[in-house]
Amino acid sequence: MLEIGTKQTLTIVKTVDFGVYLAKSSASRPADQVLLPAKQVPEGTKTGDILEVFLYLDSQDRPIATTREPRITLGEIALLPVKEVTRIGAFLDWGLEKDLLLPFHEQTKRVNQGEEVLVTLYLDKSQRLCASMKVYHQLSCQSPYKAGDMVEGRVYEIIDNFGVFVAVDDRYNALIPRQEAQGEYKPGDILSLRVTKVQEDGKLSVSARKKAYLQMQDDADHILARITSSEGSLPFDDKASPELIQKQTGLSKNAFKRAVGRLLKEEKIRIKDGHILLK
Repeated sequence: MLEIGTKQTLTIVKTVDFGVYLAKSSASRPADQVLLPAKQVPEGTKTGDILEVFLYLDSQDRPIATTREPRITLGEIALLPVKEVTRIGAFLDWGLEKDLLLPFHEQTKRVNQGEEVLVTLYLDKSQRLCASMKVYHQLSCQSPYKAGDMVEGRVYEIIDNFGVFVAVDDRYNALIPRQEAQGEYKPGDILSLRVTKVQEDGKLSVSARKKAYLQMQDDADHILARITSSEGSLPFDDKASPELIQKQTGLSKNAFKRAVGRLLKEEKIRIKDGHILLK
C-alpha cells in the first residue's frame, strides 16, 4: 500500500512520455501506482529499476512521487521557514515544489513570513499532509540529560494550568512547571535552561532560573534597578500578594522575599509604610 508522507522504495512498472509509474511490484493494480514526473526521473532509469521516493499530494490532491529530499516526513519534527501567510494559514518551505500548509488551528501562535517554526507533519481528515506546531506527542523522552545540566530549548506551547512546554534541542520533551514559569514567555522563544528533574517517563522538568543562591543576586539586581527606575520607591513590600509581586516584578513571592532580604542585609534599601525605598 502506498503511504503518503513517507519515503518508500518502489519499482518502475511503466514508462510514459510525462514520467514513470511506480508501485510495490509489477503486479500492482493501476490504483496502487504513483506517478514520478519526467523531470524527477533520474537519467538512464528504465522499467524494473528500483527508486527511493517521497510520496505526497499534488495541487489537485493526487498522490505523486518525488526524488527530492523533504525536510520533514510523517510524524517527524523539523524547523521550517514560513514562506507566506494567507487567509487559510501559513505555507512553509519543506524542500518540495508544493509548499506545506500550517493551518491557523494548528498554530500555537500566529506566525509571520520569514520566521522559522518547529512543526510536525500529519495527515488531516481529508488525508492531506499538513504541519502542526503542537509537537508534544512527537518529542522524544529519551534525552541524554540529567538533573543539573544546562540545556537550550525552544518554547512551543503555553498552557496556564501546566506551564511552558519546551522542545530541548528541538527534539526532547521538557516542561517549565507553572510555579517555575516566572516572567514573560511566548512560543518561539529560545531559552537557556537548567534541568531540575528527569521524570520517570523520561520527560525533563526545567527551569529558566539558576540555582537559588545564584539566582538571588540576579533577582536582587533586578529589584534594585526597578526601584531606581521608579524614582527610588516601590509602592509595595514583601508582604504584598503573590499576584501583585508577580505582575510588578515577574518574580514569585518567595524569590522576591529572598532578594529583598539580601538588599536589606546589604543596606541598599529600607522598608517604610508598605513601600521599599532606596537608602
